[in-house]
Order: sequence, then C-alpha cells, then structure tokens
Amino acid sequence: MSHGDSGDRASATVTSLTEPLGDGSRDPAPVDGPTEKCGVVGVSLAERDVARPLYYSLYALQHRGQDSAGIATHDGFQQHSHVEMGLVGDAFSQSDLDSLAGSAGIGHVRYPTAGGINACCAQPFSVSFKSGALGLAHNGNLVNADEIREELASSGHAFTSQGDTEVIAHDLARNLLESDLIRAVKRTMDRVHGSYSLTVMHDDTVVGVRDPQGNRPLCIGELDDGYVIASESAAVDTLDGDLVRDVKPGELVVLDRDGSGFDSYQLFEEENTAHCFFEHVYFARPDSVIDDTLVYEARRDLGRALWEEAGVDSDVVMPVPDSGRAFASGYADAAAEDGADVEFAEGLMKNRYVGRTFIMPTQDERERAVRLKLNPIRSTVEGRTVTLIDDSIVRGTTSTQLVQLLRDAGAEAVHVRIGAPAIVAPCYMGIDMATREELIAADRSVNEVREEIGADSLSYLSVDAVAGALSSTTADLCLGCVTGEYPYDIDGEPTDRDVSRPVVGEASPADD
Repeated sequence: MSHGDSGDRASATVTSLTEPLGDGSRDPAPVDGPTEKCGVVGVSLAERDVARPLYYSLYALQHRGQDSAGIATHDGFQQHSHVEMGLVGDAFSQSDLDSLAGSAGIGHVRYPTAGGINACCAQPFSVSFKSGALGLAHNGNLVNADEIREELASSGHAFTSQGDTEVIAHDLARNLLESDLIRAVKRTMDRVHGSYSLTVMHDDTVVGVRDPQGNRPLCIGELDDGYVIASESAAVDTLDGDLVRDVKPGELVVLDRDGSGFDSYQLFEEENTAHCFFEHVYFARPDSVIDDTLVYEARRDLGRALWEEAGVDSDVVMPVPDSGRAFASGYADAAAEDGADVEFAEGLMKNRYVGRTFIMPTQDERERAVRLKLNPIRSTVEGRTVTLIDDSIVRGTTSTQLVQLLRDAGAEAVHVRIGAPAIVAPCYMGIDMATREELIAADRSVNEVREEIGADSLSYLSVDAVAGALSSTTADLCLGCVTGEYPYDIDGEPTDRDVSRPVVGEASPADD
C-alpha cells in the first residue's frame, strides 16, 4: 500500500466536485431544532459497480443531510464523481449513476451549518496530486481548521472553500506525497483537533477514520461481495448487509480492494471517549445501532428515566411527532408499570408535505405555520390533561406553539417533558445549534422556560439519567451543549477533561 516518496513537494490541487450555483450560496429556511451536518459512506466490492449501493446508502442516510449529495468512485484507472445540491433522489439520474464506474467509492449527504450553504462545500472533495487521486467525505467539525488552513495556504495550497473538510483533504494529500496511506492518515490525525468521521478513497482503496474520542458515529458492515463503512447501520441494512461493529475511536479501517475483508489500525487511544449523546436523542434513525445500542431502545430507556425523574399524573401521554415517539412510549410504559392510569395516544398528526422551506413572510403566517405541520386530534385532547413528550427544546418557538395548539383544542392542562437536559450552549462539533442568545434555556431557569412556552409544568431529563440510559458515563459522552463544558480545546470555552489542541507548525511525532 506504500506509494513511495516524491521528490516534488509541490502542493496538491484540490477541486470541489460542483460549480457554484449563481452567487454560490443560498440561505436555508430557519428551523426550530438542531440540525446535523452530514452522513458518510464508503463501499468496496469484489467486481460489480459500487454507484448504486452508494446511492441506496445515501438514501438511508438522507435524514442526516438534505442540501447536497455526492458520490465519487474509482474504476482502477481513474476517479469519477458527481455532486449536486438537493436531495439524493434529485441529485442523481440514471445516467449519472451509469457514469460512476468502479467497484470502490464513497458518498456524502450534507446539511448546511449556520449562515447558508455554498455549493463548493458539497462533498466528497476530490484531490488530484502526484501520488494519485483522493476523495474525502466528512461528518463533524474541526476546532483548529483555520490554523491549519493558514499554514497550508502560506505554503502554496489554494483553497476553494471555508470548509474544514477541504483542510483535511489538503493536509492528507500533502502527507501522501511522502508517506504511505497509513502513516499519512496518522500524521493528519496528529494535526487536526475536533470531531470527524471520515470515509476516504485513495485511488481504489476505501478507508474509514474516526476521531480519537469517537464523537461522531461510524460503523462497518459486511455484504455478500464486499464491505461498507457508514455513519449509521441503517445504511448497511438497506444493502442487505450485516453489521460487523463500530469503527473504534482513533481507528483507521482499510477495506480490501477485492471486497474480501478489511484491515484495522488503532492509531490513537484515549482514556475516555466523547460520544455525542444527541445522536441517540435526536439525529440517528431509530432503527440504527450506534455504539452497540439500538437507538429506538435507547430513546425508550430515556423516556422511562424521564418518568422516574419527573413523572406527572395526566390523562394522556402524547409525543411530538416524530422525534418524541419512542420517548413517549417508554415514558407511558414506565408510568403504567407504576400503576398510573394514563393513556398513550397519538394526539398530533403531522403533515409530511410541509418542508422546512415553506415560505412564511409575515408574522401571522409564521404563527399559522404550526397548524400546517401539526394538527391535534381533538377527541384525544379535549377536556383532558396532557403530557407532551419531546426530545429537546432549542429556541422554544415550536414548543410554545404546540402548547397553545393543545389548549385551543380543549386541553385542561399541558405538561411538557423533555427526554434530554436543557440545551444551554452551542455545539462546535458539527451540529448547527443555535447561539447562546437564541437558546431559550441559556439564560432562563426551568420555571422561566415553562412560563415562556406556556406549559403548566416542565421538566428535563438529568445528565446523569442520560448517561445511565445509554449505559455510559458522563466522562465518555460529549455533553457540551447541555453543560457548557467541552471535550475539545475550543477558544473561550471550558473543557470537561485534560485536553489541548495540537500546535500547528510543529513536526508530527515520529511514526511507530
């Protein structure tokens, strides 16, 4: 797998796989919840083309990003790529898939961070340089991307975007000029600091990399004629594969070119992990298995813990669809086991044809928008006390509207229970979380939030209960958005562990 040394230290040329559309950006419609950045996948098969399995995998990961989709493949001679803005089904035609030849490839779906999406940030990124072709797809966020970008730019690297994915691509390409793939990946990991799950294709070799603290999920699946690396096991299921295991924090997984297996290289080992607890709370599909836990059961356990900590007598327990459903199911079951006379019911019906791009130019229309998305079943609500279960409250806009909606439908009381702690701080790890100024709980007590949303009572789940429900410890979770203390060295923010970012410009430690 060694690519030899190169006497030419010229910088690699990095090209994004799309051209800017118009002014190169568009502002996403505002949403009242956290949004995840992206999903990644990599597949290596024995003989057949990989484009269609990648396409199906991206469909399975569509919930992780809806603004761009891309695939890069390699046929043993050259790299092929196609990236478009929009949903997976809109981004690829039959002819697009037919043009993506090769039995190795990677794919990506992306959600924009705050401030809009730029077409040149769509992925996978493509790199052309003397040591071959490189494609890279990234889920997460680097803390020190600006420092590395500045250093690389000063040495002649030309950047086409402000994205941190391109920083990783440039740094890895530079290291591949003088090292084999394993050592090049390790040298890049020595320099970058933050959250990343990567699928990388170097010529026709596909690899997966997870950051040393395992913040974002990544798993390995086995197919009849090859292997897949993906953000979630739902992608493996879609391909009729079997989940092998999670990629370990700090691990590099190299898929065999002939699809016969994979090699593992444990490049880093940290004392504690920093798994994002919000993957289990909100982002991941309920049918995915992440870090050995079925997400649906994790959410039910969170709901059971919510009853144990903050159960309240009411006539009916109902979820906010769809994210609150598993929490409400676990909550209602725990209540029934304790002898509570409570009914679990779907009291809010969701209109699935109203997307987040719905235009609401006036305040009256913005207030009416919730009725376009959710409509109460009056017979379930009228004259009854209601416990409304949701996964989180971010800005509070939707919660306020839903409480009023239930009151308008005749609810005698509305108790709100949240299956996660209060979000009090932004996320720097690849989630488009609101700023502190926008977070309703950042500077308000629980009672003040209750008054703001108009509920009769409000309770969040405790941090310790989250760790217990996930069979983890607080030391092994990333809880920055609910504690204000982070597992990475972020400017101006406290840490929850002994950690410091690498000093850019210093030589990497000698390879083992």
